[in-house]
Amino acid sequence: MTDKPRAHRHRADGGYARGDETRRRIIDAAIRLFGERGFEGASTREIAKAAGVNAPALQYYFDSKEGVYRACAEFIAETMAAHFEPALDGAQTVLADAKASRGALLQAFDQLMDNLADYMLLSQDAQQRRLFITHEQVGHGPSVLFDLLEQSVKPRIGEVTAQLVSRITGLKAEDTMTKIRVATLLGQLIVFQMTQRTLASKLGWARMGPQEVAVIKETVRGQCRVLMDSWTQTG
Repeated sequence: MTDKPRAHRHRADGGYARGDETRRRIIDAAIRLFGERGFEGASTREIAKAAGVNAPALQYYFDSKEGVYRACAEFIAETMAAHFEPALDGAQTVLADAKASRGALLQAFDQLMDNLADYMLLSQDAQQRRLFITHEQVGHGPSVLFDLLEQSVKPRIGEVTAQLVSRITGLKAEDTMTKIRVATLLGQLIVFQMTQRTLASKLGWARMGPQEVAVIKETVRGQCRVLMDSWTQTG
């Protein structure tokens, strides 16, 4: 067996659609189990059972556990890129205008932050993705997803956010202080993502749904404005 996942096969009689559905079901189950137990802790037999297929079917689609893991990482990276693309494209359109107003730049920044909040806090599989990523961070799995994100959407998010902050505050995007400031701004949302259940309980929220996240978005937008205004004044 190899680490590289085999391209899924299909029949002319319509097996392709059914095969895609089965493949996605396996990936969903695997993301959950890898998130709960890490790469070593989740067995292919358990993944197959959770997906409602037999073990040979899992091997048919992915060859090996490494193949399943890579498919999960690719799925997360692809869905993440698709989610952020509209907001990033919109921000880059504003940045391409050398005469863009401060208001337009701030609006583009707000939209990007709102987009991040939706992805981190509202998507149905956000918690499973977070756990999957956490296991990679602590070395409980192959470094696949981080490599994929570094080759795709992650650098673009960082670059576009830094350019927006740079244009708003007047400090160069490549300046170390700008990079620190960007991390500070984004960190406001990461706190809610990492301790979502605890914070919801402290706030008296039964859950963190659209209304609750709207309050978080408004608060974060306001704090970002205050910070960027202060950074502009001190230059």
